Amino acid sequence: MGEEDRARTGPGSHREGRPLTRSALRRLRRRRRLMLEALAALLCLAALVAYLGAERHDTPREESAALPVAPPGRVGLPSEGDGAVVTPGLRPRQHPPSPSPSPSTAAPATSAPPTVAVSRAEVPASVDLTAAGVADWVHWGLLGADRTVRKRGGSGEIRDEGGRGKRESYRNNPEAYAWRDGSPVASASGTMSGVYTCDRGSGFRLTVTGNGQPRTVHLYAGLWMARGRLDVRVGGGPASTIRMEDPHTAMTADFTVRFRAPRGEKLLLTWTVEEALGQCGNVSLQAVALR
Repeated sequence: MGEEDRARTGPGSHREGRPLTRSALRRLRRRRRLMLEALAALLCLAALVAYLGAERHDTPREESAALPVAPPGRVGLPSEGDGAVVTPGLRPRQHPPSPSPSPSTAAPATSAPPTVAVSRAEVPASVDLTAAGVADWVHWGLLGADRTVRKRGGSGEIRDEGGRGKRESYRNNPEAYAWRDGSPVASASGTMSGVYTCDRGSGFRLTVTGNGQPRTVHLYAGLWMARGRLDVRVGGGPASTIRMEDPHTAMTADFTVRFRAPRGEKLLLTWTVEEALGQCGNVSLQAVALR
């Protein structure tokens, strides 16, 4: 009788065919759910361990930084079947950055075309050649008709190319010229000397060498009882012409020439007697300054 009662009251049993109570059924279902969740957690943990074990691998070895030498006569990228070229500092399977496109070769800059412009102004009562001729200057007449005084250490780009007619020196010019850096005369406080040549067609021929940059030339010149003609040109280009005339007495001018010429090409200045209007009608030359 006692064993029969124990069998009826054991876990999961039904008492006299009656179903479990609701609270007992809930406890049973909770136990089963907890067991299933625990089993699922174990399976997930096992899968994770297996996955991590399969993903472990050794650190990839560095590829050699040496670049293969292309066989003679072959230039450019390797073709299919060639060994892969390894760029130093790149990991395996990385691609070197694409090279920057080569800049297009620009056409060489052409030199600026020659230019020339001439104007005329009055000569100051006193001309400082040291200040006016920063690059070079030349003065005529102080040492006679055939010798000049030049800027000491100047560029030497002002050249006296001669001209027609016999030259004579004089010392009664209306303006005075001074300098502090001359050779062979080191300084002058105000000389009124110059040179002149008489009669039609006579005159002076001067050149100034260009350097490719804009430059300014001051030509200090005059005339006596004549019509003078100044022709200015660069190389073989067209001439710019200025005329000046006084039939009775002397006249002087500061002819300012602004020009640009390729390096080595010359500016040509010709100052001539276009018409003599009196006895020994002449043109005169005092100085040229370059800056």
